[in-house]
Amino acid sequence: MESLAYTVRAGRADDVGAVDTLLQRAYPRLLRKDYKPSVLVTAIPLISRAQPALITCGTYYVAEAAEGQIIGAGGWTLRNPSTGHLERLVGNIRHFATDPDYVRQGVAQRLMRRCLLDAGDAGLEALHCYSTLTAVPFYRSQGFEVLS
Repeated sequence: MESLAYTVRAGRADDVGAVDTLLQRAYPRLLRKDYKPSVLVTAIPLISRAQPALITCGTYYVAEAAEGQIIGAGGWTLRNPSTGHLERLVGNIRHFATDPDYVRQGVAQRLMRRCLLDAGDAGLEALHCYSTLTAVPFYRSQGFEVLS
């Protein structure tokens, strides 16, 4: 099996459309094993929209395949996504997704590693993450603990 060639870089304004496409491909396919259709029909339109301010914040990253396709994305911010408040020493993992055709090939793990290194360099003491049921095993494998 050939190694997957891709680079991880900070998101840019011209990535918004590609991240939108990624989210709209990934979430419906990957979440359906853990959620009822009645939940997905309501949730998918809300969670599968790229957030331009997040993508361009400097701590949101994309995994770009050699041919230019965005195959993964995710990042972190100091802003709490629930309250909107800025935190000083606690960051928040934000809007992770991997294209369904590229799951279990290390894409999300590499994006997370970038986030963890950068957050550590920024002096953060902790990172929090809101997760879908589907992604809990991934976050656990990255050292996160389920709180509730």
